[in-house]
Amino acid sequence: MRYFELLSTIFNILLLGWVIFARNTPQRGLLIGSGISIILELVHGLAEGMRWQMIPIYAMTLVPIVMFTLRRFFKPKEVKKKASQIRAVLIASLAVFYSVIAVALPIVLPVFTFENPTGPYKIGTVTYDWKDDQREETFTADPGDKRELMVQIWYPADSQSKGKVAPYISDADVFADGYSKILNMPKLLFTTFGHVKTHAIENAEISKQEPTYPVLLFSHGFSGHKNQNTFQIEQLVSQGYIVVGIDHTYSSTASVFADGRVAHYVPQDTNSGDYLDQANDGWVEDAKFVLDQVEKLAQNDPEHRFTGRIDMQNVGIFGHSFGGATSTQMLMTDSRIKAAINMDGVLYGKLRIPAGGLKKPFLMMSADDSLNSVHNMPDKEMAKMMEGLFARYEQVAEGGNYWMKINEMNHMGFTDLYLFLPVYERMAGVDVRKVHRLINDYSLDFFNHYLKHRPLKLLEQNIGDHPGFTLQKG
Repeated sequence: MRYFELLSTIFNILLLGWVIFARNTPQRGLLIGSGISIILELVHGLAEGMRWQMIPIYAMTLVPIVMFTLRRFFKPKEVKKKASQIRAVLIASLAVFYSVIAVALPIVLPVFTFENPTGPYKIGTVTYDWKDDQREETFTADPGDKRELMVQIWYPADSQSKGKVAPYISDADVFADGYSKILNMPKLLFTTFGHVKTHAIENAEISKQEPTYPVLLFSHGFSGHKNQNTFQIEQLVSQGYIVVGIDHTYSSTASVFADGRVAHYVPQDTNSGDYLDQANDGWVEDAKFVLDQVEKLAQNDPEHRFTGRIDMQNVGIFGHSFGGATSTQMLMTDSRIKAAINMDGVLYGKLRIPAGGLKKPFLMMSADDSLNSVHNMPDKEMAKMMEGLFARYEQVAEGGNYWMKINEMNHMGFTDLYLFLPVYERMAGVDVRKVHRLINDYSLDFFNHYLKHRPLKLLEQNIGDHPGFTLQKG
């Protein structure tokens, strides 16, 4: 809520309470109170602009004016009677209003839960603060700054593991502030996920059920964060994968380093294809550096958790939006990456998918809303740019790869966002729980085949059109 909106709201609520519950409100007080309320709303309207959501607050200004008018034109006994009736109506209205709010708020702003993972493994998690001494940090003014990344690893845990359950967001206030600024919405809307728990146990023992586990990197989208696909990460880990989530510093919602320093999101030219092609190089370097660090853990983990337990011969990557583009570029440029999933990411980066396809396993997932957006853009220059970018999709499914186009889906449906903002889900027309299950089922089928060498159960059997999606194979 903006400053004068908040000021006007607080004053009007206090004024209404005074009018309703005070036994003798002086005429002068009613006029002064109403006058101050009107001035606050005029200032709010001029400085910030009025909006329909504030109509109930604006209407409160009329209450003292009505009371003043009654006293001015009616006899004392009539005034007393009418005032009593008005108070009764106002109190009843407030009771109804309170009841509606009391019921609506938990529904609109829920403390949501993630669905129980279906795999046989429990989930452990640990977080790292890694600095790349070989790279300068280009988003800060200090030439001595080095690129620093917060990384969270989720892994199959021992079935007897017990301990503290990891919160969804460990620095809830920082992230609520970040979401508020990025989405230009009240911070209050994002405070609930500070209470959300996951299924991961902090610092749990890694499961001994398998000698090693394949590893998957996860790359978020612009202004996203390493936890933003917890719905998907937990499912993959429960099925026997180690997942490594990267916060791309200054391009994430926020990065909170081990010593408490915070790197906030830095706005960038996300409307320029040329800029984003160049920016993707930095994200690819982030992913390669993190994979280097994971290799070191696999060889000699100082905490002895991952030593000899990470299968570096079977490495995959998946990402959303700009992280999806990063996943595609990593598949083309890093020989360690055996398979990749791009979730609704425009194919930014320096390399293009060649004729004949990538020659490595690849699954593209797209929202129908994203694919159709170019036809609905009022800005002709932007539409022209997007048409050029979408031309890069021509070889996506060539060479035996897959392209899934999900119906009644939009860009943010690939993340956790709609779980803590259900009103967005309703507005977008996305059945987020259903769509998340679809994403999880096909992600798991894909990685199980190409990293665990198991038969495909879904991808080959469902080529073609379906009520919820279309699956294409080159």
